[in-house]
Amino acid sequence: MYIVAIAWLFVTTLMAATEPSFVAALLTFLAYGLLPCGLLLWIIGTPQRRRNKADKPE
Repeated sequence: MYIVAIAWLFVTTLMAATEPSFVAALLTFLAYGLLPCGLLLWIIGTPQRRRNKADKPE
């Protein structure tokens, strides 16, 4: 799954590089790349975090 995330961030970096201004590039990268990718990885990682929390000895 990480290879898909890395590829998507690469694509959005190239999209941001074609923007005319730095602010537009930053917003493009955040809106299309970093935020959705981070949300997806967080949602996909939830079951593993639950298993880790349940297995942790107290």
